[in-house]
Amino acid sequence: MRAHSALAVAFFVLCLAGPAMEQAAAAKLTASHGDQATGDSGDRACARCHAAIYDSYQGTSMARASGPAIDALTPAEFTHRESGVHYRIYSEAGKAWLSFNRTAPAQNDDSRVQGKRELLYYIGSGRRGRSYLFETDGFLFESPVNWYASRHTWDTAPAYQSAREIPLTLPAYTSCLHCHVSGMQPPLQGTENRYPQPPFTHGGISCGRCHGPGAAHVSARSNNAGSNSGGAIINPAKLPPARRDDICMQCHLEGKAAIERPRRHVYEFRPGDSLSDYIRYFVFVGSTGGGLGAVSQVEALAQSQCKKKSGDSMSCTSCHDPHRSVSTEERVSYYRAKCLACHAAPFAAKHHADHPDCTACHMPASLSTDVAHTEVTDHRISARPHIAANLLQDTQDQSSVPRLIPFPASQSVDPRDLALAWQSLAESGVPGGQRQAQETLLSAIKQSPDDPALLSALAYGAQQRNATGVARELYRKALKNDPTLIDAAVNLGVIEAQQGLLPNALRLWQDAFERAPDRSSIGMNIARADCATGDFAAAKAAVSRVLEFNPDFGPAKKMLHELEGDPPNCGD
Repeated sequence: MRAHSALAVAFFVLCLAGPAMEQAAAAKLTASHGDQATGDSGDRACARCHAAIYDSYQGTSMARASGPAIDALTPAEFTHRESGVHYRIYSEAGKAWLSFNRTAPAQNDDSRVQGKRELLYYIGSGRRGRSYLFETDGFLFESPVNWYASRHTWDTAPAYQSAREIPLTLPAYTSCLHCHVSGMQPPLQGTENRYPQPPFTHGGISCGRCHGPGAAHVSARSNNAGSNSGGAIINPAKLPPARRDDICMQCHLEGKAAIERPRRHVYEFRPGDSLSDYIRYFVFVGSTGGGLGAVSQVEALAQSQCKKKSGDSMSCTSCHDPHRSVSTEERVSYYRAKCLACHAAPFAAKHHADHPDCTACHMPASLSTDVAHTEVTDHRISARPHIAANLLQDTQDQSSVPRLIPFPASQSVDPRDLALAWQSLAESGVPGGQRQAQETLLSAIKQSPDDPALLSALAYGAQQRNATGVARELYRKALKNDPTLIDAAVNLGVIEAQQGLLPNALRLWQDAFERAPDRSSIGMNIARADCATGDFAAAKAAVSRVLEFNPDFGPAKKMLHELEGDPPNCGD
């Protein structure tokens, strides 16, 4: 074991990671209409008895939500102005590729970057947009560029329009995948985005996502030819209203915060289950503002007078048929008929009979507040949409803190989930969030003293207040209860390094970096620690690993240049 000297805290790139983040080849992937009918797999077996529904469903956005990249490749070429990077999406030898390149004057070699990634899968039907997924050493990432259908343009991924470096380390989290694919395989234990191969077995959303696993149903019908008994299968319309609505909510509800239940994951939800057993959603009340999020349909609908007056009799399927896609030509008449189902013909005859497009006035499209270049339909169905109060967005009164409540409002409040929701909002910069997080965390820990997520969140707050002794003990307890917590390990390593216990810090960082090599700050901490002890070879290996995943990361490029000097040095 190498000897390590104590280092000053200022030496490291100490980017504390917030605890809210804890939360095969494409050729092996088959389309959602494959032959199997087990679990969340293909739909072709359903077509044997439901041919018309099957054929209609193939044209929906859900059926086309994902698949092999080469099957939905849109060749493109553009230069991102802010970063100066030229991107190209193309096919070659039957494979899909993304290349990136930035040239620079000779005196600024560190700004140059070039490379390419094989695009394995696409995500998004193309109605709103589309992105692609690629792998780096077995870890799955989102493409740094997306197609935005509303504006007919290519641009960098949401929130990265002004980025000066290529965002090649955007993990493909389960929270994204499970709403676009079928047969998703959970990431390997302790990682966030290292999936078995292939990461999902069928592209698109299969019948099983709304009707439950179909193997028993198909098997029973096959063994009882001519019998009406087909084994257990879910008809959402016959479920209790809350369980019915949960099926849509699993992908069409985002809220202001979403907290998974202890040892549960939202991708484990199956039709007929209670979604709240897997995840709890929270929204703000009493706030004002304009605009809607890209995935806000369910909570927006709940604010509408239509839903409030109709109650449980109204659901998403009151207006939407999940088995078909409404054509452009029939759109106006189709949705007007949905409105008239409740608002009788005499009303319609005197209410803008010469302007039959109800949605144009009462459900206008507007730009999303959280996804660039993307339009969303206002499901609040306001009588006066231009002055509708938006209860889903952050308060614009910076002097007050909005109230955070569970969604649906009838849901019970678990102190743990509320505390972690406030913690995530605090990390995102919501005014007053830090105080609310601290208060709710202290209350929640009394009821759940061994919960690793709560312990890690409390430790993070203590670390920010420079209460390092308290933070250390809390992190240690959190990691004892859940050794896979990446952020807790990284932040405890920072404390150990501050105390001169560099071997302890390195053990924590190296384990975390192995499971999350896309987190460049961890690799840079390791490199600087090795460099300080004179182990330049180990430092160079760590920096090279950072650049393998993040080749446009300026500090790593600069440090590698210094390490390759004669003599090598660590730089500042």
